[in-house]
Amino acid sequence: MKFGRDKTAKPPATTVELPERSDTVTLVPLSGARIPARVMESEEGMLQVAIMVPIEPLSAAQLQALVIEFQGPNGRVHLTGTASTDPSDPDVLHIEQPRSIDVVQEREYVRIKSARPALVFGGPELIQINGCTVDISGGGFLLAGADALKIGDQVHFQLELAAGELPVSGTGKIVRIDAHGYRGVIFDEIKELDRRRLIRFIFECQRAELRMGLEVERHGD
Repeated sequence: MKFGRDKTAKPPATTVELPERSDTVTLVPLSGARIPARVMESEEGMLQVAIMVPIEPLSAAQLQALVIEFQGPNGRVHLTGTASTDPSDPDVLHIEQPRSIDVVQEREYVRIKSARPALVFGGPELIQINGCTVDISGGGFLLAGADALKIGDQVHFQLELAAGELPVSGTGKIVRIDAHGYRGVIFDEIKELDRRRLIRFIFECQRAELRMGLEVERHGD
């Protein structure tokens, strides 16, 4: 007669943390170059990613030693696996049996300058503030137009990343006030989907800046 499973009989199965479809990842071949790519398919035991910049096709040796890097909820994740390409479409990589190499715990996220509308409710009386971000990261943002808020105040926020899209929302706390009077907000609670959207927005802004810089250099030659 069984009264339940013996939880100590078998160790729990290890789940590999994978990026989601449409997420941005970085491919790191033997040369150490960092190649931006986007996830086309993601399921247990398989990833399909598309390289987003023009490069020479990766060699067999490069594919064998390839590392896939992305930002997960617990830090920066490095994956490896059996990578292959179709000669007719070398910019699309198939990674079979992806497995984790490590997860690098990071104290800070990438931060970018970005002015986005921010609706904030904060302070003891939950006053409404229609402010604007000065910069944004995956862990918080710098807020302009919130002179009524003090260090330690709890806030509820909604950040508009793009017109027509649902805002990123959550709760946070004012942790600093800089020389310009901007309030530094660190996240207390934010849905993981919203954090992924925020990180994806930051990566998109970085790529746009990189493309703009390359165009300026090209026209300057």
